[in-house]
Amino acid sequence: MIELVFVIVVLGILAAVAIPRLAATRDDANLVKGQSQVSAIRSGIALQKSRRLLEGNTSALPNIDSVINYNINDQRLFNFADGNTSNVLEYPILSRRDTDGSWVKTNVNAYTFRVLGVDNNFTYNNVTGLFNCTTGVASCDDLTR
Repeated sequence: MIELVFVIVVLGILAAVAIPRLAATRDDANLVKGQSQVSAIRSGIALQKSRRLLEGNTSALPNIDSVINYNINDQRLFNFADGNTSNVLEYPILSRRDTDGSWVKTNVNAYTFRVLGVDNNFTYNNVTGLFNCTTGVASCDDLTR
């Protein structure tokens, strides 16, 4: 019986050490997910800009998706639902409000990515073709490195 109590105490100590480390790993994973998605979006915008230049069109994309209703779940972001060849991403990112590691469209060419419980606002400038973080918080810098 004493051995069983001792084993339970040791397992409790191991769990108390491991659980906080796993929680930090999940936050890090959401941050890396955001970094890769921001990079993919920027690359897609650059690709579309190059495609348009080859066609003789010097203007940037007017929009980077066809979403017109804002702050709604399960919308196809950074992709045109009609199969248009001007897709920024080949496969869309589905919007999810109030979830860490998720995107939501908040206005015309304005998006929010939530990480570590903080909303990071991004805007697409359809004149310059730039997709930048406009929040100014530390996680915004981490997402755009």
